[in-house]
Amino acid sequence: LIPRATAAGELFEYWCHEASHIPVAHHHLSRLRMNQARQGVRVWSGVADVARKRPGLVAEILDRIESTPEGIVVGDVRTRTSPKGQWWDWDEGKAVLEWLFWTGQVTARRRDRDFARIYISPSHAFPPEVLSMPAPDEHTTRRELIMLAARSSGVATASDLFDYRRQRGPAVREALADLVADGSLECVAVEGWREPAYVAPGARVPRHVSTRALLSPFDSLVWCRPRIERLFGFTYRIEIYTPAAKRTYGYYVLPFLLDDRLVARVDVKADRSRGVLSVPGAFAEREVDGVRTADELAAELWEMARWLDLDSVEVGERGDLSVPLRKAVRRRRPPT
Repeated sequence: LIPRATAAGELFEYWCHEASHIPVAHHHLSRLRMNQARQGVRVWSGVADVARKRPGLVAEILDRIESTPEGIVVGDVRTRTSPKGQWWDWDEGKAVLEWLFWTGQVTARRRDRDFARIYISPSHAFPPEVLSMPAPDEHTTRRELIMLAARSSGVATASDLFDYRRQRGPAVREALADLVADGSLECVAVEGWREPAYVAPGARVPRHVSTRALLSPFDSLVWCRPRIERLFGFTYRIEIYTPAAKRTYGYYVLPFLLDDRLVARVDVKADRSRGVLSVPGAFAEREVDGVRTADELAAELWEMARWLDLDSVEVGERGDLSVPLRKAVRRRRPPT
């Protein structure tokens, strides 16, 4: 769905909280960050340094992208002559592409077969009306970004609102104060929260929430760690970069949302060679209905297995939820 929407000009890839897909209707709100990147602000120093030292290479690569409607990939501008080192050991061609992307001079789509970025000129990627939309001044941009964050978050502290689009500094605090002063946001107190919170007028508390989902570590519900600890009492850390012996829950652990609570977490791995969705560990949060949680989680795991085109789900031994989940997985197995 995302590649299709991107190709149709409905979404574009850029920095939001992290690298994200954003509605093209918000492109004008990203130009503040693009312009800051051109000035060397909020951009990785490595890519900015290469762009500054190699203006000829920048111009050459930009000209190639603008003259190639289908876009280019990193391999088309590779400059490395020695073996690649660690993950972020980029050659100059890749660094220039990332600088052009960060500054908004190019945009990106994803190649289907390997998810690689295809760097493409905005003139080839966006409808003309998107590029012709004037960018608001900094104060207006920050106001609009805060309001988007407020509508997405429901109720949020100032730090929650700022983190949503990684805004920082006196200007964003001034924008927040302005929104409260003119009634665009209401300052409220939330029981148990030490900081004041903010809510958009007209926001409603639903009578009941009925949903379930396995959440990516980068899902917008859980990417702000202090917020989910405050909202759900759920402490979450990504352990991908933690040595195996020091991990608490596992390598790639997904929180499980059931109704209005984060009730469990599971370590998952797609074993494609065997056609198996492997669940090495499953862990329940405190004071949850273990039987219902296991049953609903089993159904969601089977849904994930189907989405990944895997034939079965196998639950390992780790975690207090593993035994009831194993039983529920067998019970929930779809008919063949």
